[in-house]
Amino acid sequence: MVSRVFPEGFVWGAATASYQIEGAAAEDGRGPSIWDTFSRVPGAVLDGHTGDVAADHYHRVPEDVALMRELGLDAYRFSIAWPRIQPTGSGPAVRAGLDFYSRLVDELLAADIAPVATLYHWDLPQALEDEGGWMNRETAYRFADYAAIMATELGDRVAMWTTLNEPWCSAFLGYTSGGHAPGRTEGGASLAAVHHLNLAHGLAARAVRGVLGEEAPVSVTLNLHVTRADTPADAAAKARIDRIANEVFLQPMMEGSYPEQLLAETSHLTDWSFVRDGDLETIAVPLEVLGVNYYSTGRVRTGTDVALPEPGTPAADGHRAGQASPWLGCDDIEWLKQPGPYTAMGWNVDPQGMTDLLLELHERYPHQPLMITENGAAFDDVVAPDGRIHDEDRVAYLAGHLEAVGRAIDAGADVRGYFLWSLMDNYEWAYGYHKRFGMIRVDYDTLERTLKDSAHWYREVVRTSTLQPVEIAPRLG
Repeated sequence: MVSRVFPEGFVWGAATASYQIEGAAAEDGRGPSIWDTFSRVPGAVLDGHTGDVAADHYHRVPEDVALMRELGLDAYRFSIAWPRIQPTGSGPAVRAGLDFYSRLVDELLAADIAPVATLYHWDLPQALEDEGGWMNRETAYRFADYAAIMATELGDRVAMWTTLNEPWCSAFLGYTSGGHAPGRTEGGASLAAVHHLNLAHGLAARAVRGVLGEEAPVSVTLNLHVTRADTPADAAAKARIDRIANEVFLQPMMEGSYPEQLLAETSHLTDWSFVRDGDLETIAVPLEVLGVNYYSTGRVRTGTDVALPEPGTPAADGHRAGQASPWLGCDDIEWLKQPGPYTAMGWNVDPQGMTDLLLELHERYPHQPLMITENGAAFDDVVAPDGRIHDEDRVAYLAGHLEAVGRAIDAGADVRGYFLWSLMDNYEWAYGYHKRFGMIRVDYDTLERTLKDSAHWYREVVRTSTLQPVEIAPRLG
């Protein structure tokens, strides 16, 4: 690696999600979400951990924004808890919930940090799930109503509106494999959740622009899977995975259609009658940026001795023994163990995958600006005797992936910024508090925040917009 200067105006940020950091789960009128319910199902989350307290961000906004200011962040990507605004997913907004996010946005602006608001990061109001959740078309319309409320409240102060975060996880982990909330295993019927999430994206984007005008900056964040095949014979398996992993969201959002091959491959599971006239036109909304979340890669082949991905790998994230596969129609595809090194999640470290993904998107949609909305790594951080957290592995991971972004920019990709996941340690969904992604350590007993070495390193990258060579050897597992 050599020294690399990023383009002028490149946005440096960090990201979090409401249920993972806020806590205050029953305060100020907030209603229960599907994660409040799911986390209390025996065995659903490691050690029965819940987000009731999380990192207690709800009570620590000034402190946390001060840390962001210390890091010099240009922008902060946070999510809004829908049940904090509308406890049942519909009806009047709760003033206390609106005021919380209004205070957060004002604190950010006072610190010269641009607020990037995600409207949905998986915490669906439980009352809507009781009516069918994302498998119920009506949920998409309720989501649009909620988006209009937030645009009206914060529209003059938010720099970017993101409709959905990783709808693949919401649909396939939530309604197919049951590994994430709401924990349902609906098989092919869960493709209705896919479509209604797509529809919700289009309706919400149009609702935001209905309030703020057609130039309002709207985005979506997709966790596009980078899957490889070793032989031409296995390329067909990879293509099928790509369709159910990526194209089922990317193509309708960007091109206004579902892949014909996907419809044929899933015709024994559903007749897709939930797609109504005009839906695809509604879904295909012009985007200010396309958000990309990237962590790792997968490798597949067609085989008879078929195995699900190992629990902990990105392809099986949220999957536990005995749960259904999230990969509909791919039962004859085998996932191969990737070569290391690995993070504490068991995910392989492959920065080249990020370069490849960004260039593929650029070649396919040359006029669409891109943004890395999540990238980071979990490691088993240890507090040293000097009180510091020497997370060299994380620094090596981040440096390698920022270099990968730089290579994509060199090759012509229009990448506008990078949001590190995550600002702080937090509730890592089905893993509870066992996995630490933050560049800021949270002591879950005292809730004290401590900058890790990676935070000090990232602060210098942000200050100079320059990536310097990392002269440490990663000690990745």
